[in-house]
Amino acid sequence: MKAPKIPEATITRLSVYSRFLERMDRQGVVTISSGEIAEGVGVSPAQVRKDLAYFGEFGTRGVGYNVKDLMRYTLKILGLTRPWTVVVVGAGNLGTALSTYKGFRDRGFYIVGVFDNDLTKIGKRIQDLEVYPLEKLPEIVARHGVKIGILAVPGEAAQEVADLLVQNGVEALLTFGAVVLNVPEHVVVRNVDLSVKLEILTFNLSFRASHGL
Repeated sequence: MKAPKIPEATITRLSVYSRFLERMDRQGVVTISSGEIAEGVGVSPAQVRKDLAYFGEFGTRGVGYNVKDLMRYTLKILGLTRPWTVVVVGAGNLGTALSTYKGFRDRGFYIVGVFDNDLTKIGKRIQDLEVYPLEKLPEIVARHGVKIGILAVPGEAAQEVADLLVQNGVEALLTFGAVVLNVPEHVVVRNVDLSVKLEILTFNLSFRASHGL
């Protein structure tokens, strides 16, 4: 049976719902309605119900959702009921910032290796992480069963680094900037281009100004 295709926007919102539910759980909230979730994250109640419906039936009509149960379901759907080991390639400003970002660990992502080919960076420490030479990447990936790699390298080096990661069993890559990678079909790639996000902001500002909003 063919698995249903889940829109990526739904997965993005599910991650937001999950964080909101964790916050409500910490505040001691026991049950919550789709309307309250919607108000808390800035979407419509119908959108919340539609997103959750991709994964089954949740909650009780007229009562709402049990916060702890729905929080656990969202974490399970997102694959966050287990820890994930991650490697970062590139120990420059971006790689350093990513390697020290506390939010990764809070959601169960553990960086187990930072790599670079710059001799002035190799051997230095980024908090509790040592910067390794690229030659050590296969060993670290195998030892920790790493499936996720973050590329914080210049665009011209991205394909070579992606090839190295994939050859060593990494199946999901996060890249930055306008980089297009050639990878096998089973490898998942997601690109974060911060300039595109800024352009979305400038569009909204210009649109509002031109329409007197």
